[in-house]
Amino acid sequence: MSGDGVSVIFGTPILWHNPCSVATMIEGQDIVCFSNDWDGDPLSKKHIMTRLAKRNRVLWVNSLAIRKPKATLYDAKRVLKKLGDFSRGSQRVDDGIQVCAPLAIPFYANKVGRWLNRESLRWSVRRQCSKLGFRDPITWTFDPASADVVGSFGERAIVYHCVDEYSEFTGVGKTALLEMEKRLMAKADCVVVSSDHLRTSKRSHNVNTFLVTHGVDLDHFRKACDTQTQVPDEMAAFKHPIIGFFGLVADWIDLELIRFLAESRPHWDFVLIGKVVTDTRIFDGIGNIHMIGRKPYQLLPNYAKAFDAAMVPFAVNELTLAANPLKMREYLAAGLPVVATALPEAERMKAVLHVARDKSEFLRQLDSIIESGKTGPQMKISETMECESWDHKVEELSRIFLQI
Repeated sequence: MSGDGVSVIFGTPILWHNPCSVATMIEGQDIVCFSNDWDGDPLSKKHIMTRLAKRNRVLWVNSLAIRKPKATLYDAKRVLKKLGDFSRGSQRVDDGIQVCAPLAIPFYANKVGRWLNRESLRWSVRRQCSKLGFRDPITWTFDPASADVVGSFGERAIVYHCVDEYSEFTGVGKTALLEMEKRLMAKADCVVVSSDHLRTSKRSHNVNTFLVTHGVDLDHFRKACDTQTQVPDEMAAFKHPIIGFFGLVADWIDLELIRFLAESRPHWDFVLIGKVVTDTRIFDGIGNIHMIGRKPYQLLPNYAKAFDAAMVPFAVNELTLAANPLKMREYLAAGLPVVATALPEAERMKAVLHVARDKSEFLRQLDSIIESGKTGPQMKISETMECESWDHKVEELSRIFLQI
C-alpha cells in the first residue's frame, strides 16, 4: 500500500500513509485488552496499547494465569501479589489506561474452576466497563485464557493477538489451553500473529489471520549510540570484549551454549541482565559468566552501550520456533552487532544480524565480529530499524482492520 488516503474503521475515520511514515491510529474507541500484568517489563502488548491509548481509552486486564502454580516461594509470592492487586481495585496507570486485576484460578482443565473463572471475570470486567462508561468496545486479547468471556461485553469487534505458542510454555495445561485458543480464534474477527510459524499454525482456524512482526522503541534504544549516555558503574568491573544479553533467563535460553562460549573464550566476559527463573547451576565455576539481575527498562540502553556484541542464545524447540524475540530488534536499535540462534524469525533478519546453526558457528560469528573491530553501538546498525518502530507497527495494525 502506498500513497496517502482516508478510510473508515469501526465507523471512525482513519488516515494512513506509506509504510515508513507515521499515521493517525484508531481513534475514539474503547478497548478491553487482556494481557500480561501491567507492572512487568514492557512487552509488545504494552508498547501497542500505550500508543493506542493516546487516542483511545483502554481497560487493561492483568494476566489470567495460564501456568499451574507450584509449591515454591516464587509462586507463593505471585499468588500474594495477585490477591493484593485485586484488593486494590482498578488503577489508572497512564493517560487513557485503566488496569483491572481480576482473580483467576489456573485450573482450566477443571470444569468447576473454569466456571468460577468465567463468572468472576465477566463480573469484574463488566463492572469496570460500566464504571468507565465503555460502550461497544473492541476486545483486543493477547491471552487465550480469555476465551470463555470474550464476546460477552457487547463488543463491536474482537481481535486475538497471538505472540507466542502459549501451549508450549512449561507448566500449562496444554490440551485445555489449545481448546480455549481454538474457541477464541473462532470468535475473533481477526487474528494477528507475530511470526510466520504462528501464522501457519493459526490461519486454519481463522481465515483473517495477519502477520505483524514485533516493533522496537527505536528512540529509546538508540540512546546507546549517544556519546552523552553514561555506562553504569558496575559494567566497569568487566573486561572487554563484553558479550551481552538482556531479558528473562528462562528455560528457553540455551544455557549450554552460553557455557560453551564462555569456556571457549575465557578472556571474554559474558554479561546476562535479567530476572532468572530457571536452574543456572550449569554456570557454576565459570568465572566469566556474570548474571547481574534485572535492570530498569529505562537504563537498558546504558547497559547496552557497554556491550561489544549482543547474543540471542535461544534453544530451538516448539516454543522458540514460533517466537519473535523482542531483543533482536532492541539490540539492533541500540546499534549492536548481534548473533542469534537460527530461529525462523532470526533467519528473516539475516541481512542485519548474524545467524548461527550450532555452537561452533555461534562462536565463529562472535569471533568475526570481535576481530573486525566493528564492535559496540553503531548508528549505521541502528538505522536498519528505522521502519521497525512500534509507531509503524501500530499503523500497520490499523491498516489491517481495513481489510476485514
